[in-house]
Amino acid sequence: MKKRKNQKSPVPLFLALGGGLLLIAAAILWANQNVPATPTSVTSHEEETYPDIPRVSLPDAKAALEEGAAIVVDVRSVEAYQAAHVAGAINIPLAELETRLAELDKAQWIITYCT
Repeated sequence: MKKRKNQKSPVPLFLALGGGLLLIAAAILWANQNVPATPTSVTSHEEETYPDIPRVSLPDAKAALEEGAAIVVDVRSVEAYQAAHVAGAINIPLAELETRLAELDKAQWIITYCT
């Protein structure tokens, strides 16, 4: 009589791997169902943070600047202003704004920007 070696069957291993793959597939399908098909509207962080500060549209700001009814103030750093800025804008860095307010004509509409 031959001695039978005590070999383990690979079936439990395959069942465990198959079950794991099924769990991963189910998790992926579940995650994809919770993603909205269309993006929801996003409100600007600034509008949420500063609701009392009025916003101006680009066409309105451009028209006011062209008519001479507004001053556009770039409050970024001097380096950022020199790299690129709105045509006709003056540069008063935000850190200096309080001390340089007298330079601005308060009879005009003052439009600031920082991006």
